[in-house]
Order: sequence, then C-alpha cells, then structure tokens
Amino acid sequence: MQFVVFFEDQPGTGMELRLKHMPAHLKFLEKNSELISAAGPLKEEDDSLAGGLWLVEAQTKNDVQRLVEEDPFWATGMRKSVQILVWQKVFSDGQRLLKL
Repeated sequence: MQFVVFFEDQPGTGMELRLKHMPAHLKFLEKNSELISAAGPLKEEDDSLAGGLWLVEAQTKNDVQRLVEEDPFWATGMRKSVQILVWQKVFSDGQRLLKL
C-alpha cells in the first residue's frame, strides 16, 4: 500500500537544529530506501522551511508511524505534526493509470 506522509515543522525551528541532525536523517532515509521511495522538504514561497513529505510503501499505517518515529528528526521535537494518508496513484508520467 502506498502512503503520503506530511510533516509540519514547529514554528521557529532553527536551521542549526536541522543541520545538526541532517547526516543521521539522510542515513536513515538511505537505510529505509526500500520503504521510502521519495522524501524532501516543504517550503513557503519565501523559501522558509515548513515541513516535509515522504512517499512510503508499507503494509499498514502503523508500520509507517513506526518508521516516522525511528527518524532521527522525530526525536528532536522539530516536527509539530505528522499526517499519514493512503495514496492511490492514478496519473504518472503523462499516463492515466486508472481506466474509467
């Protein structure tokens, strides 16, 4: 099952905290690359960081939640919230995947 994970950062979270934990976070993403197919920051128009997004392949939402909580960024308190949603891809690379 595919999931989209939206992270919202705590307001005022400094870049210093993010940079301090970035190497461990990236290593975590690499270690879990079979589950996390894409990940990256979400930004405001002024280029300030707002959160992050992952695309995850997992059996259950609980599996995704466990993965989120293992991420080194999670323990820092940098994340204000997380939302985990099931995602159904219906359009990709210019092609409809869902035939109606």
